[in-house]
Amino acid sequence: MTLPPISILVVHGPNLNLLGQREPGIYGSLSLADINRLLELEATKLQVGVFPVQSNHEGVLVDKIHSALGDYQGILINAGAYTHTSVALRDAIAGVNLPTVEVHLSNIYRREEFRHHSYIAPVAIGQISGFGAQSYVLGLQALVHHLREKSV
Repeated sequence: MTLPPISILVVHGPNLNLLGQREPGIYGSLSLADINRLLELEATKLQVGVFPVQSNHEGVLVDKIHSALGDYQGILINAGAYTHTSVALRDAIAGVNLPTVEVHLSNIYRREEFRHHSYIAPVAIGQISGFGAQSYVLGLQALVHHLREKSV
């Protein structure tokens, strides 16, 4: 049985380009390139494509989410600090209406109070946080499972 092609847009928000050097006690020692490699390995196992993008600029991320329509079947997003501040990213995700999984390296609910609120969560099919780089892998697995179940 041949699996239908699934392409996933992976959105990395602000400051994630500094992973591996920025607060490794919170975010771990892996770089963004390391995380993207983990996602590529998992995508190969799942027989899907992953297409990562990172930006520190909210509008660039909004534009990338808008352009996902027709090219991707789902979105895996770590919006970084924009999780807690960006109605624009929330509206972009709602606007394209693609299944989206929100991920975070740290457990945002064990951190500062302002990090407990996510604008992304209400428009996502699920959220995974607190497992370091594994949050991305788990999020990809969950998203692919959701997409395949939906297509049955």
